[in-house]
Amino acid sequence: MDSKDNIAVTDEKGALDAIHRLFPSNQETSSLKIECNRLDYSASAIARAVEDCNAHLLNLNVTSDAASNNGAVVVDLRVSHRNSSSVVRSLERYGFLVTSVDRDYDDPMQARARDHALELLHYLDS
Repeated sequence: MDSKDNIAVTDEKGALDAIHRLFPSNQETSSLKIECNRLDYSASAIARAVEDCNAHLLNLNVTSDAASNNGAVVVDLRVSHRNSSSVVRSLERYGFLVTSVDRDYDDPMQARARDHALELLHYLDS
């Protein structure tokens, strides 16, 4: 086997370089974890659900984790939106269960509306 064909990573620096190459940092992304039945898993359906929101699917990784109660497939996703609420809704419409969102920034309008509602509740409680 030629040295060019040897893709084994032999040192820690090489492993970190490979991780950074595969998962480059980007401030405009969100990470999600979803679950689905093994029979219903489809990478193309996940990609379609993400792209229905005008987002790009940057990473899709099937993990070795199995859902504790039913052995479902657990998938980590990274999408090209900071606010992933529309992606979450789309994935749920397609039948996927979103179990966590690592980075979900509120829309400034939503944050302002929430603050106003909390102020109103404060006055109503007085």
